[in-house]
Amino acid sequence: MRKKRGGLSQPSDPRDNCLFAALPQEDAARLLPHLEPLTWALGDVLYDPDRAPAFLYFPTTAMVSLVHTLTNGLTGEMGVVGCEGVVGIALFMGGASTTSQALIQSAGSGFRLRAAVMHEEFQRGGAFHQLLLRYTQALLTQIGQTAICNRLHAAEQRLCRWLLLTQDRVPSGAVRMTHEFIGQMLAVRRESITLVARRLQAAGVIQYTQGHITIVDRQGLAARVCECYAVVQNEYVRLLGWGQETERVPARGRVLTSGRL
Repeated sequence: MRKKRGGLSQPSDPRDNCLFAALPQEDAARLLPHLEPLTWALGDVLYDPDRAPAFLYFPTTAMVSLVHTLTNGLTGEMGVVGCEGVVGIALFMGGASTTSQALIQSAGSGFRLRAAVMHEEFQRGGAFHQLLLRYTQALLTQIGQTAICNRLHAAEQRLCRWLLLTQDRVPSGAVRMTHEFIGQMLAVRRESITLVARRLQAAGVIQYTQGHITIVDRQGLAARVCECYAVVQNEYVRLLGWGQETERVPARGRVLTSGRL
């Protein structure tokens, strides 16, 4: 984590994070002096398993994967966090640490808040407290639905869900990724991801050339996704009011940067 890295520009406003933007002005004013802007590169780690995070993180243009690694080295993604939420819920849930790792899936920017400041504001029991608890419920829905999806649904449905979730949470729509990485996140073989991507391209839903995936037909992608995407998004709308605009995002021209396919 660095204040500036890889030519990425720092975010201009913490309210680029939707959760922070939902705070009343008085609450936000108390926290603003304590927020530290940062940019992250792909693969940067925000916290490791069994270690208490030192900060609460508010992504703005970056996206974070919550990943669990088994003793045999296999990994799986439990959930994703972008401009809609925060990373480090163990700090205010009382558990101090988790068994997962938080790593940057899409390079970008955000802000961090020291644990001590977060605890002081959380103990006020006001809007910050309520927002974090409602966000945690939405995140737990995402984690639970991800587990069900990865167990019961086909690789194509999983990839469609993952692409839609990624597009929703990265304002620029640009994310670097390899097929191997996507396969690890979705608990499928790399070869399966390649076959699915070819089918989606043949159907005119995505295009991929020289390291770029472009979602050219969001509605077509949504038509192929399983129910899990809607379940997750509906909870974010119900609990936080975030996501109502998702389906009004133009369906064409959003680009996801990938490892060569």
